[in-house]
Amino acid sequence: MSATTAEEEASTTPKEMTFAEKQAERMKRLRSLHSARNEARTHNHQEVVAEEARNKLPPNYDAKRRQAEWLLDDQAKREEAEKSGKNYDRVKLLNISATEAERLERKKKKRNPDEGFSTYDQATIRQYNRLVKNMPAPDMEQYDKQKQKYGDAFYGGPNVIIHGMHEDRKQAIDRMVDDLEGQIAKRAKYSRRRIHNDDADIDYINERNAKFNKKLERFYGQHTAEIKQNLERGTAI
Repeated sequence: MSATTAEEEASTTPKEMTFAEKQAERMKRLRSLHSARNEARTHNHQEVVAEEARNKLPPNYDAKRRQAEWLLDDQAKREEAEKSGKNYDRVKLLNISATEAERLERKKKKRNPDEGFSTYDQATIRQYNRLVKNMPAPDMEQYDKQKQKYGDAFYGGPNVIIHGMHEDRKQAIDRMVDDLEGQIAKRAKYSRRRIHNDDADIDYINERNAKFNKKLERFYGQHTAEIKQNLERGTAI
């Protein structure tokens, strides 16, 4: 064996580590494992805290958050269009397809169907939803001004006298008057007052009896028509 071959074999043969080097390598790996464990423990704790916070939120929190973000974005686009002198509703319709516009229209009709009068509670709820829907977009600048102006009295409370502190704006009063006039005009169209017919037969003794007879006629008139005709002709048996 030549000297060159012996040197190459010596260089390729792994050098045996001393006890101190092995101990240092073990401590290095141990510290790395401790660091990874602490990092995983911190991450798990953060996930637990975040999950607990999510569980305390309402079930529809994500939907409400997305809706609020969409409303803010829509309001910003509307203000930008108004500054440019454009009709935002027309601009928005130009950016959606006919299929999407038809789908939104069907969804709108399905969401607010006209079910007519069922109970006074339902009528009150429908009236409330209509009023809330027709409310203008909130003026956050005016909101912040009033909040700074009134301080703790802004939210009221059991020991706070707020009478006389707030002054209604003319725009708000005009909006309320327009809404009330619209309600009066709408109620006038659906008045249930009936015109009295002087030529109609008098088969009742008072107004309550007249309503009762109309109900009987509506439900049983087709079954008792022949009997009534026989009684009027005097041929009934």
